[in-house]
Amino acid sequence: MFIQKLIQSLSKHSVNYALVGGYAVALHGAFRGTMDVDLVIQVDEQNFLNAEKALISIGLQARLPVKAHEVFHFRDEYINNRNMVAWSFVNPNNPAEMVDIIITEDLIKMNTVNKQGFGLDIQVLAIDDLIQMKKKSGRPQDLEDIAALKKLK
Repeated sequence: MFIQKLIQSLSKHSVNYALVGGYAVALHGAFRGTMDVDLVIQVDEQNFLNAEKALISIGLQARLPVKAHEVFHFRDEYINNRNMVAWSFVNPNNPAEMVDIIITEDLIKMNTVNKQGFGLDIQVLAIDDLIQMKKKSGRPQDLEDIAALKKLK
């Protein structure tokens, strides 16, 4: 299963991460179908490099021709002037295997919880921080997620 392979690779490569998208909502206990995996990582250069290695090691490629050191050093430029919200990866041999690293957030400023899922310990953004992050987005699916997460509190 892709999510297992991903979490194991993130752990193996010492990536400071938390799940934040549909998988995070589901691991908190609200049903939510999703295809891609959304992550927030700690914003430091080594962590970006580790994340890139972890994703490449399981067959993913960046959708844009940018490397970890570029995303780290030019992060503000990408966010403010190019409207880049996520550093996206996909498996060219299996496009259903997708990961978005949300670059507008820094894990160091957020709270996480450890959840059991797929036979693994998985770092997930805490409910209150997940709600705040989804409020910023304001997409219809995120508003539905917020309502479901509030019911779990």
